[in-house]
Amino acid sequence: MSTVYDLFAATAKRTPERPVLNILPRVAEIYAIESGEITYGSALSKIDETAENLKTAGYKSGMRIALLLENRPAFFIIWLALNKLGLSVVPINPDLRASELEYLIGHSEPALIIALPTRHAELKKAANEAKITLQVIAPNDPITTPRQNATVARDQAGNALEAAILYTSGTTGNPKGCVLSNTYFLLAGQWYADLGGIGTLDQTGERMITPLPIFHMNAMTYSFMAMITVGGCLTILDRFHPSTWWQDVSASNATCLHYLGVMPTMLMGFEPAPQDRAHSIRFGFGAGVDPNLQADFENRFGFPLIEAWAMTETGAGAVIASASKDRLVGKSSIGKPEAAVECKLLDDAENEATQGELLVRRAGDDPRYGFFSEYYKDPKATQEAWQNGWFHTGDIVRKDLSGNYFFVDRKKNVIRRSGENIAAVEVESVLMRHPEILAAGVAPVPDPVRGDEVFACLKVTDPSVERAHEIIRWCLDQMAYYKAPGYIAFVEELPLTSTQKIQRASLKSRAKELMSDPSTIKTAHLKKRHPS
Repeated sequence: MSTVYDLFAATAKRTPERPVLNILPRVAEIYAIESGEITYGSALSKIDETAENLKTAGYKSGMRIALLLENRPAFFIIWLALNKLGLSVVPINPDLRASELEYLIGHSEPALIIALPTRHAELKKAANEAKITLQVIAPNDPITTPRQNATVARDQAGNALEAAILYTSGTTGNPKGCVLSNTYFLLAGQWYADLGGIGTLDQTGERMITPLPIFHMNAMTYSFMAMITVGGCLTILDRFHPSTWWQDVSASNATCLHYLGVMPTMLMGFEPAPQDRAHSIRFGFGAGVDPNLQADFENRFGFPLIEAWAMTETGAGAVIASASKDRLVGKSSIGKPEAAVECKLLDDAENEATQGELLVRRAGDDPRYGFFSEYYKDPKATQEAWQNGWFHTGDIVRKDLSGNYFFVDRKKNVIRRSGENIAAVEVESVLMRHPEILAAGVAPVPDPVRGDEVFACLKVTDPSVERAHEIIRWCLDQMAYYKAPGYIAFVEELPLTSTQKIQRASLKSRAKELMSDPSTIKTAHLKKRHPS
């Protein structure tokens, strides 16, 4: 197989009557779409029809189309149609707002945007601000011609052809665009199909359910690719609804599920009920479960959780998962690397150690096999990430004498809130656009449910509770809701270095201290999603 489309088409021809996507009535009502299952055969017909329409309109290999469709099944139909023609998809997080959309559109340079009608005006404005002249259409609109000079991707072929750009927050400001090839996606599906142990998938009709967003690598790369590799069916929820989760799991007839660490914590907060085990789940796959809750969760709900480690950049080129039956439950273990993955840990002095930054690469002749191709328009960052032939993850990991790996903490200055990576400097950059803010410093503080929450130390001319609330309301129009500060402390000065850069360690310590200060204003309750 050379492309994702090739794999899908082969599966569709082998099992045309099997379902590939399942839309539950609850999700269908939210999205105003039809509920029920979509078979491989009918999906392939829609994909081929869409591809022909795109081709007739003038779209060709090397172009990109951005999609803002939330978790609707139309995303996969359009993506595979693009993939058939050699085009790349740019998934847009629906929580992004003005400045973020402007950056993403200007950076990725799509030929067209296909989005929900309620977001057209905002996307057109962002494209104009980015000086990109393009059309914004709805999924069922006639396909318009691509903008001029829209061929921007590298000239590659087959497995190496660009299939997508996913944006991931870093530590240096704006998100980085990870260029992902067909190899990236195909290997992820095959890796999952071959995982084995308690994560064994068979070829007779697996059913997976995920509430995770399609614009992230987990749902798009692992969930979807695993299912089409084994001929399974994916149930995609609009998002995680704790109170109705087990009803949805039962209704989907899922045999496996994907999770983020915050989900088990929330589910354990409900009183035990008969529906706790009224499901067909054999295993869950995810990351970040509270080790103190893992054993109790598994005993209560009746299935094991496979804790895994990967990054958007590594894909399945270097993924570690604790899928063996002798896994260390409740120890934050991510398992042992498989033979195809080489790892080493470096301490602050760049010496190999039993605890330090995790460096990974693929064993064999091609150390980058299955990884991202590059950071788009940022060769320096790509080179830095691949120093000395190893990918530097920025994660601190520990290894025991038996070769088990344990996630410790993040070396990078990234706030991780409910599974979302948030770059502090990106939030600071947006905050500094507010006319009343003279200085801004952002740091993570612990949150018992979400992992981290965003804490902002701000210098303003007239500090008050009303000012804090006004700043948050303004933030919600400028950035994704989860990036907005959950706490605001008005300060006289920020801790700075001699070169006027923020002292990150000092700021982080100060934020934790200010958590208990009565003058700190909690604003987390104001962080609401915009309606799409």
